[in-house]
Amino acid sequence: MNSDRAARLALLAGLAVLIAAPFIGLYPIFMMKALCFAIFACAFNLLLGFTGLLSFGHAAFMGAAAYATGWLVRSAGWPPLAGLLAGMAVAAGIGLVVGLIAIRRQGIYFAMITLAMAQMVYFVCLQAPFTGGEDGLQGVPRGTLFGVLPLDNDIVLYFVVLAIFVAVFLFIVRIVHSPYGQVLKAIRENEPRAVSLGYDVDRYKLLAFVLSTALAGLAGSLKTLILGFATLSDVHWSLSGEVVLMTLLGGMGTFAGPVIGAFTIIGLQDYLADRVGSWVTVIIGAIFVVCVIAFRKGFVGELAAWRKRKPS
Repeated sequence: MNSDRAARLALLAGLAVLIAAPFIGLYPIFMMKALCFAIFACAFNLLLGFTGLLSFGHAAFMGAAAYATGWLVRSAGWPPLAGLLAGMAVAAGIGLVVGLIAIRRQGIYFAMITLAMAQMVYFVCLQAPFTGGEDGLQGVPRGTLFGVLPLDNDIVLYFVVLAIFVAVFLFIVRIVHSPYGQVLKAIRENEPRAVSLGYDVDRYKLLAFVLSTALAGLAGSLKTLILGFATLSDVHWSLSGEVVLMTLLGGMGTFAGPVIGAFTIIGLQDYLADRVGSWVTVIIGAIFVVCVIAFRKGFVGELAAWRKRKPS
């Protein structure tokens, strides 16, 4: 069996598990939260894994969209679909502003600029009167989708979130396999060579950054509808660190890696929270150190490397 066919079968098996999840005893709210973070990690991986840009402030885009959607749906009475699209637009708009500033620098300077700009977004969310300050936005209604699908039903909402996740996953696969995606990978591997070939690398990187922030915003908007609130933890710098952890743990530069990493981290947090309390961060940190030492390419990356080494 060739590797492409095996990868397709693995993806189909994973999709089958996700479809069956609510009917085999997996809690829909947990699964929806994990899918949101899987979208977030996939969006971040588009930037880091396929473009080579490390952002330390990606939580700002997820959180800003979460607040925007929460306020528009709760206070302005917008339908959930319009709220989701508006959240994506807000995240993309902030991403465009941040990107225009940060793209001018490379490496750690790019990362530090994104972190600084993210802290500014955090301060706005803390001080702005419509965000609820430290209490956050509470009581965000789910409403109905297209006036027909009752999103108050956890099963209905789960399959809506699953459909959005699949669409985002396929969209990223399409981007990476497109001529544009090939240029992104060329920039990641050797930016000076891409410049010498005549590509406007800043424009390519800026578009990748905005696409990544828009998808991160979609994840934040969905999370607000699912849980019914948006809080400062959605824009906190620690969440930016978590998405880096998810991506590296699952496998940077792979399609399924960020998804597996997101489910692993969210699952560990959910399982350990009631058992070890605040020690959950220490335990996850220790697991991360072990995985980085033993699985430098992440779970999926190491599995792919093992399959290549394995004699046919």
